[in-house]
Amino acid sequence: MLERYFHLKQNQTSPAREVMGGLTTFAAMAYILAVNPAILKDTGMDHAALVTATALAAAVGTALMGLMSNYPIAQAPGMGINVFFTYEICLRMGVAWQGALAMVFWNGVLFLILTMTGLRSQIIRAIPDALKIGMQVGIGLMIVLVGLKNGGVVVSDETTLLRLGEISEGWMPNSATLTALGLLLVVVLSIRKVPGAILIGIVVVTMVGLRVPVGGTGGEGDASLTQLPELWVGLPASLAPLFLELDWSYPFTHWQVVWVPVLTLMFVDLFDSIGTLLGVARRAGFLDEKGELPRMDKALAADATATSLGALLGTSPVTSYIESAAGVEAGARTGLASLVTAGCFLLALFFHPLILSVPAAATAPALIWVGMMMLSGLQSIEWSDLRRTVPAVITMIMIPFGFGISNGIAFGCISYCVVMALTGEVRAVKKMMYGLAAIFALKLILLGV
Repeated sequence: MLERYFHLKQNQTSPAREVMGGLTTFAAMAYILAVNPAILKDTGMDHAALVTATALAAAVGTALMGLMSNYPIAQAPGMGINVFFTYEICLRMGVAWQGALAMVFWNGVLFLILTMTGLRSQIIRAIPDALKIGMQVGIGLMIVLVGLKNGGVVVSDETTLLRLGEISEGWMPNSATLTALGLLLVVVLSIRKVPGAILIGIVVVTMVGLRVPVGGTGGEGDASLTQLPELWVGLPASLAPLFLELDWSYPFTHWQVVWVPVLTLMFVDLFDSIGTLLGVARRAGFLDEKGELPRMDKALAADATATSLGALLGTSPVTSYIESAAGVEAGARTGLASLVTAGCFLLALFFHPLILSVPAAATAPALIWVGMMMLSGLQSIEWSDLRRTVPAVITMIMIPFGFGISNGIAFGCISYCVVMALTGEVRAVKKMMYGLAAIFALKLILLGV
């Protein structure tokens, strides 16, 4: 049965290799079980229910990818887009998380329609590569900023806006100390290509946090940064506080302020998914002679479907994970590996008491490292082509400094069209790009930032 469905011999693999690849992928991306709930809980969502929603969304999305496309690519709530969901849509715009989940659901539907109609490829071709890189780098910088803030490494300051936080409490380590040490550990393990480097970093910092008091004084009775539960294993936390709690009507009753964030969700999800799929496929040798990925539409359809289903479960958009490359390196070649990874996420549901005990100092290094890795696109920018480079730089600067992904993308698109038009390259810009710039400009004029 496995051979008939997954074509193991044709892909030169075996059940044992697929199992090993699936386990490796899970180890590489299991950190999302702690990091995603730690971010989304700032919206007011139930923390314990978020652990269940994250695990279920990852399991469902990964299984869909394996069954629909037969690729060993795992899915889970995406990094970067969960930051956008929490800090821009919910906290800055003031949208209740129920309304934000409805926006995620309809974003998944829109993504699926674009994939089925072929408009997806037109959008991808319309936006220049430099601008796509600018979006990726800008989001990476924003994730780094969030990680530094959550770990206490940087704090707000009325005079300088930001400043370095207290890296210790006298001779006693504190949250910032553990964040720095955790990041160093993740960096060293990643350089040495140790599978699951981020997960190891989270576990080590969590355990060290047992000996670090919250106040840093070390006095008797001081609570520790890490509070381990009495029981390490238990039944999955109830999903009731989040399941089907979407405010279905919100996107339609507040369309004036919703359409730009939904477009941004779609852009980020689209570029992230395609970039990840092509990156993993290139390592696995899945690309054809034209450099294209067979069954790309099926893979993107699985991604879009997982996003909408994830919203129903109660989490931010689901996307493909570049950590799947670790499983590919371990031998994974088919969707069977994805099913193994999905099964691991289901088993993780029973360890939610441990996941809830992970402190911010342990998840902050994961955020910082993931954000740093998103800066790798800088090497692909042609700095001599200022027409395209300047708008890309504007995008990557405005996203973290303006603390807004949608506004950063808006300024990038507008500046690109204006610079190209004023330097004699009007026809080099796709009509769809002019349309997107006009939409963003209209939003800034009528609704502000």
